[in-house]
Amino acid sequence: MTKNKDSQPAQSLQPGLNGLLDLMTQLRSPQGGCPWDVEQTFATIAPHTIEEAYEVADAIDHGDMGQVKDELGDLLFQVVFYAQMAKENGDFDFHDIVTSITEKMVRRHPHIFGAQTGIHSAADQTENWEVLKEQERGEKSGPDGNTSVLADVSRGLPALMRAAKLQKRAVRVGFDWPTVQPVFDKFREEMAELEVEVATNDTKAMEHEMGDVLFTCVNLSRKLGIDPEAALRHANSRFESRFGYIETSLWNQGRKVAETDLEEMEMLWTEAKTKE
Repeated sequence: MTKNKDSQPAQSLQPGLNGLLDLMTQLRSPQGGCPWDVEQTFATIAPHTIEEAYEVADAIDHGDMGQVKDELGDLLFQVVFYAQMAKENGDFDFHDIVTSITEKMVRRHPHIFGAQTGIHSAADQTENWEVLKEQERGEKSGPDGNTSVLADVSRGLPALMRAAKLQKRAVRVGFDWPTVQPVFDKFREEMAELEVEVATNDTKAMEHEMGDVLFTCVNLSRKLGIDPEAALRHANSRFESRFGYIETSLWNQGRKVAETDLEEMEMLWTEAKTKE
């Protein structure tokens, strides 16, 4: 994505959003554009979009607003990239994207832009939002109106996030335990089944039971009001920090992790937790 020497200099671009749109047009131009940008398609850009969204979340986790600004810019650039490719194909353009989301937000906030009353809290709005989404799904259903409550939960979501969304949809039609205790019982049941399959050394059966364990963990997170994706992301950060402490401690002694036994590493791990 380097600038072609024959392309228009960046300083001649308009400021703000119009300048970004013009920049994207230049990058995608077959004459004087960037070869990498010209070759891209919706399919090749999609993985970058997912990565950029996670980088926004990571910047927010670290509380670095300068980084948040930069990462949001990268994410916005993804939208502009899709808009330019769609415009070239005659499908839609950036204006159509903005119009579509504006109309949707107006439609889903009838208590602000319409005559609906009774929305007094964030919880009220969340409930109403889901009702409106359900109505929209019904309008998109086939002639017989037979649309699953799990319809349109994207298969492209990370598995933990998709599991949570599937469960929330099922809850809306009453498919849920009344308290958290049965979920703990279910977790213990799934763990016992996993142990049985581990003893058989059947890889496919172990994968099946491990999936059930993870799905139950997501269910437990939901019942406790915890975002499982965020919980695991924070656990990853703690692991990285603690393991880094082990590496640094050993390095200060002129040693390497690979040359240290597990018992000593576990002692350092405990030290790292204590220092937290």
